[in-house]
Amino acid sequence: MELKGKVHKFGDDINTDEILPARYLNTSDPQELAQHAMEDADPEFVNRAKPGDFIVAGKNFGCGSSREHAPVALKAAKVAGVIAASFARIFYRNAFNMGLTILEAPAAVHEIEAGQEISVNFDTGEITNLTTGKKYASQPIPPFMQELLADGGLMAHIKKDLEAKQA
Repeated sequence: MELKGKVHKFGDDINTDEILPARYLNTSDPQELAQHAMEDADPEFVNRAKPGDFIVAGKNFGCGSSREHAPVALKAAKVAGVIAASFARIFYRNAFNMGLTILEAPAAVHEIEAGQEISVNFDTGEITNLTTGKKYASQPIPPFMQELLADGGLMAHIKKDLEAKQA
């Protein structure tokens, strides 16, 4: 799978309150959550971001609380994926469980700038900066995890698997 999109750049240690402020945890509606994605890190993010855009961030993206609302908000905001130097462990797990594509690519993060367009091949892990032509390597997403993402996350994947076994 390969996706192309514009970059929205963030720094190190973006926590889950910056991804989705706690004041919006009174709902679990993905579309409502999407309206507040990245609000405390960049109040204009939801106005600038287009479906298929990428977030590129520094180290420890998603640190803080373990709530699943943060990756749900990004996915519902139609972010194609998050590329970071590293992810907080619980956010990493929650992202895949909720169906949000993420990649660790420290070299890419340091050179890719906001507004540039990138292409990401999730099968090979190759990230291409379409603005500069430079290519970067990251670990490809294993096929079984790509299937989980394609199904919409862990629960949707399990449901699909159970339905297939009952048929």
